[in-house]
Amino acid sequence: MWDKLWLILAVIVFTYLSKKIKTSEEPSKFFFYLKFSIFYLYGSLLACIVWPFFLFTPKNLKNAALGAWLIKPVTKIYDLKWHLRNGEVLSKEEGAVIVSNHQSSLDILGLFNIWNDVGKLAPIAKKELFYVWPFGLAAYLAGVVFIDRKNARGAYEQLKITSDVMVKNKTKMWLFPEGTRNKENDTLLPFKKGAFIIAVAAQKPIIPVVFSPYYFINEKKYIFNKGHVVIQCLEPVPTEGLTMEDVPDLVDRVRNQMDKKYKELIQEVLSALPPDYPHAYKDHKIAGD
Repeated sequence: MWDKLWLILAVIVFTYLSKKIKTSEEPSKFFFYLKFSIFYLYGSLLACIVWPFFLFTPKNLKNAALGAWLIKPVTKIYDLKWHLRNGEVLSKEEGAVIVSNHQSSLDILGLFNIWNDVGKLAPIAKKELFYVWPFGLAAYLAGVVFIDRKNARGAYEQLKITSDVMVKNKTKMWLFPEGTRNKENDTLLPFKKGAFIIAVAAQKPIIPVVFSPYYFINEKKYIFNKGHVVIQCLEPVPTEGLTMEDVPDLVDRVRNQMDKKYKELIQEVLSALPPDYPHAYKDHKIAGD
């Protein structure tokens, strides 16, 4: 009985806060952090509901697809628009390693919104997220692969097992090669080699994906407005015939392509904003200014 009452209370509080967030216009430290918290709270509440059902088919990628579909409504609360470009490269039924830039936890929400375009997908996440229960438990049962970044050998072995499944079941892996959230506004962080080693070992293509800058978020001024994000898919980079000796050059080549596209998206997005828009890219010179 009490568990049902707590669940009803949580739904009521969540609904109330969602409405307050959508109607708040003035910058506020409280609402800024509350907006981010909504994503985590909604995900945790959803995890509490779905993880028992995931037990019937543990680590089935269909669980992940269902979870992604159920969590997508958060996008409406934030009033965000996700615009996928060249998404055809994601929908090909073949194993591949997808690499994308990492700006915020909102990247995951964007991934959820294009999940159907990707098809079979096994995201890779740091081990620490597994211990954020109940979300971590639900993610594990949904097929998310957790790796220990402090244990390079163990992480590689886990990725090797996953890559074998990728080849056999034509599954895609999604990784953030920057390794951490990038707080730089105008360039990408250096890439780690893990994703590229796996792609070369499996002889499967790398699909670079670039998220445009989150101009609608300004952490210094506690601004989190509505906005739109371009998710640009670049052409797949083949790895057939490459060896481990080619990995450093492959990393640099892919990063340079993504960094160039990211800077182009900065220009595109910021040039469409009003001159007085309070974005966090004030030091970035717009072409034509």
